Amino acid sequence: MRSFLTLLLLATLSCTFLHAQQKPIEIKVVVINMFEIGDDTGDAPGEYQYWVEREHLDTILSFPAGYHDLHLNPKTGVLGVLTGVGTARTAATIMALGLDSRFDLTHAYFLVAGIGGIDPQRGSLGSAVWSDYIVDGDLAHEIDAREIPNDWKTGYVPLGKSTPYEQPRTARFGDDGNVYHLNTALVDWAFALTKDTPLPDTSQMKERRMQYPDEAAHRPPFVFRGDNLSAATFWHGKLLNQWARDWVKYQTDGHGTYAICGMEDTGTLQSLTWLAKAGKVDINRVLVLRTASNFDQQRTGVTAAESLSETKVRQYSAYLPALDSAYRVGHIVVDALANNWPQTRDHIPIK
Repeated sequence: MRSFLTLLLLATLSCTFLHAQQKPIEIKVVVINMFEIGDDTGDAPGEYQYWVEREHLDTILSFPAGYHDLHLNPKTGVLGVLTGVGTARTAATIMALGLDSRFDLTHAYFLVAGIGGIDPQRGSLGSAVWSDYIVDGDLAHEIDAREIPNDWKTGYVPLGKSTPYEQPRTARFGDDGNVYHLNTALVDWAFALTKDTPLPDTSQMKERRMQYPDEAAHRPPFVFRGDNLSAATFWHGKLLNQWARDWVKYQTDGHGTYAICGMEDTGTLQSLTWLAKAGKVDINRVLVLRTASNFDQQRTGVTAAESLSETKVRQYSAYLPALDSAYRVGHIVVDALANNWPQTRDHIPIK
């Protein structure tokens, strides 16, 4: 009998130990980056490297269901995830993360921190943009530019419509995947916390921004609010810039104003939206920060094709400063959320 009780006690202790070992890691902040150059540390940086190095995300966790290994700082509760380029890789990676039983993400905040092309009417190279609206630039019908009717502004037609910018906007498909409106109170708080952050500037950036006629383009890098057009197609040029402005206005019923473009953010928002419906995350805890590595159109005296040929990763006019700006601005928010966890865990900060 004594032997049986001893075995029962050992079995109970073993089960208790295994349960404790399997308890999910509570994550405070997930930093989402999209691309990296080479290794995660110690070489030419992409969006991931500064975060891994400067936030001391030294614990590497295998992540075979996602694009890339995860990086964690167990002391701060900050987790870094690299999604890969494009909405498909990003949506799959974020969904895999949300369903990963190793993590408790129910109180986590999510910060997308990446670079993008900026509208020279809204901002300058190296500037940092907090967005309220994330608008999809892929869900649409399209006809070739050579076949556009004379009275159309574009060959891009909203999905389910017959002409550009046809009303009513939401007649058939609603807003499922077309537009995401982030928690304005949280964006207010993040912007107020970071709006005076000094951002890096260079003589090369100054020379390039003065080649654009717009007053906003001439300013040294600054932090501002503006909306985000997310499209897997890397578009470029003045005419497509005008399409972006019109498309964001249309999809947000006039509330949003296009400022900067990215390639992945609707993929992130789609997965987080569905994960929130499953009770895995809180969709009200999502922030999107994009910093301007380049302008989204050609400068004076250059064609769109010539400008596009110059617009390649690591050749952007403000590539390294934009990566630096994303960390300089973003880490203020990440650290504030993680360091004040007794308050931010259960209460979303407000301005």
